[in-house]
Amino acid sequence: MAKTTLAIRTTWQDAGVTVENTPSAIRHYLRGLPGRVALAVEATGHYHQALIQQAQALGHTVYVIDGYRLSRYRDSVGVRAKTDACDAALILRYLTHEHTQLRPWTPPPAAYTDLQHLLHHRALLILQRTQLSQSLEALGDGVGERALRTAYKALMAHFDRVLKHLLATLQARLQQAGWADDVKRCRQIEGLGPLSAGMLVTHFHRGPFRNADAFIAFLGMDVRVRDSGTFRGRRKLTQKGDPEARRLLYLAAMAARRSQAWKRFYDRTLARGLSRIQALVCLARKLARVAYALLRDQSQYQPKMIQPKIIQEACTGT
Repeated sequence: MAKTTLAIRTTWQDAGVTVENTPSAIRHYLRGLPGRVALAVEATGHYHQALIQQAQALGHTVYVIDGYRLSRYRDSVGVRAKTDACDAALILRYLTHEHTQLRPWTPPPAAYTDLQHLLHHRALLILQRTQLSQSLEALGDGVGERALRTAYKALMAHFDRVLKHLLATLQARLQQAGWADDVKRCRQIEGLGPLSAGMLVTHFHRGPFRNADAFIAFLGMDVRVRDSGTFRGRRKLTQKGDPEARRLLYLAAMAARRSQAWKRFYDRTLARGLSRIQALVCLARKLARVAYALLRDQSQYQPKMIQPKIIQEACTGT
């Protein structure tokens, strides 16, 4: 995948073709295929969206492959060159040998895409606001600096208005999608605010998910285990999901740890020898699991039932 072209390989015998990365050129190529096919595409920003959407609409089976996984596969099979044509051949090889382990891509609900964009726009604004605040907070008392401080305060106020408008837009889009009741259901959980609850509802409706473990893995909060013989490697999150989702869950855990419902859970996790960050991650995972159960069963949150019986469940995903 590239911004302007697509390198396509269909068999081991042909040399591949190059197609313009435009909707009309993609449509012409797909309609020329001899029947329905399995199509593997490397995820490359948004450049692959037109291809996979049109291919799926025409009945083809589409697989979207993570670029990092494809890079590791390239190293494992000893491919040294890195060109569009070589990548097309590598993807064909990956699809040929690994297709039974791949999950076909399905188009997400329109509301999911819209809400993801809004959440990412907000995250970018928060980052820029923080950077500006940190760089300009040490202004002096000179005439020019006082004028700059006045402009800085006006800019921060404008940032706040835009963020407030973004939150209102998020809530309105959730209402339009019919997910407002699910957001209210999740907000009953201590620590979850409008943003974190809306994020969990948005990701839940991207499913379906087989179970809570699959939902946790989709968020990138599943634990990578690396053991060999008597060696026990350090446990880390895979971080394969949306980083903004993990950030919001971590902030929710920071708020939840102060509540009566979750304080004991957090303290007992610390007592197991985990650091504060690790304990917060465990709590964030637990919040996501509870939210998943509520959304799956369409039930109401009952805080008296939340007891820290199995801390290991939140920390290992078992």
